[in-house]
Amino acid sequence: MRDGASQSQDDMGSTTAPTRGRGVLRRPLNADPGWWHDRAGPARLPAVSPPGSIRVVLCDDHVMVREGLKRVIEGVEGIEVVASASDGAEGIEATVRLRPDVVLMDLAMPGVDGVEATRRIAAEVPETSVVVLTSFAEQTQVLDAIDAGASGYVLKDASVDEVVRAIHTAAAGDSPLDPRAARAVVARSAGADPFAALSDREREVLSLIADGIPSKTIARRLGITEPTVRAHLTRIYRHIGVDDRTQAALWAVEHGMGRR
Repeated sequence: MRDGASQSQDDMGSTTAPTRGRGVLRRPLNADPGWWHDRAGPARLPAVSPPGSIRVVLCDDHVMVREGLKRVIEGVEGIEVVASASDGAEGIEATVRLRPDVVLMDLAMPGVDGVEATRRIAAEVPETSVVVLTSFAEQTQVLDAIDAGASGYVLKDASVDEVVRAIHTAAAGDSPLDPRAARAVVARSAGADPFAALSDREREVLSLIADGIPSKTIARRLGITEPTVRAHLTRIYRHIGVDDRTQAALWAVEHGMGRR
């Protein structure tokens, strides 16, 4: 496989992938990708994305991580890896060209890093959700990536099940946040006033969330795009220390927001 951005159809000839239900999707991402070869037979992807499938671009400078992710994700029904990239510049190019539903984005990469790539993707392809692949050591970069427009983040040692769940969550327009990473990030700002940390726009969004208003309607009411609503939600979750939309709504109601 080339080390640069390449569409999955170009290198699918002998791809091996685990089938569902064999109990292998709990393997951590940082495991040797060779273990998949002993557990699954060859599989071929269709030349055209199946209707309704989630289209994913992988962006990571480590070949083994890209290959491992590609093999297991392509073994999951309804998700297709349409390109892989070895740095941020290639990730931006592939995303602009292919318009995927989700980008899995590493942060520490040579040249254009994950934060800058996320910022440019959010500006040029706002309908694509960026999910950051992160570690506890990258907490500052995670905050920068969220501010740049990332929809959420998942830890690099997460199981493939958790990564697949994050892809589905992001593709559905919500914000996947790994609870372990969320707690660690929130702990950095412990003691700060959550209201003071929220911008006026974030307070507007949170108030509408408390009223049970869906993201599409929020975007229409505020004159912004759905991806922008998602970006606001991700920052709101981080500021108030919650993991999802339901918890944010409950927090807002408890703090007197929304209709009274």
